[in-house]
Amino acid sequence: MASLNVYSVLVVLFLTCGAVMATKENDQIIKENNCETKMGFPCVLEAFTSIFETGSISNKCCGELVVLGKVCHSALVKRTLENPLFKYLSPATIIAQSIQTWNNCLALIDSPSPSA
Repeated sequence: MASLNVYSVLVVLFLTCGAVMATKENDQIIKENNCETKMGFPCVLEAFTSIFETGSISNKCCGELVVLGKVCHSALVKRTLENPLFKYLSPATIIAQSIQTWNNCLALIDSPSPSA
């Protein structure tokens, strides 16, 4: 059975609210790269909280975020920002937090692990 993730939940929420206003470009990127199926639900929640609220992201979820890829990560963040439910947020702040989360995860995953 397919696992449900936050991006899928957000899509359903946006569709039922009639609030999907994503650009065709972001939608195309998301669809072509299967972006909505690459992260598990708990990690999507952590990444979302890390970017759109005040929260942290675990090493495990950083790994999933890096596997998701920067293209998918950026497209999903931009699509979320386009939703009227998030109009109260500062796009510049969210993009900055998104970049910071990505860079932190990338550095964590790329750094050599200490040997035993």
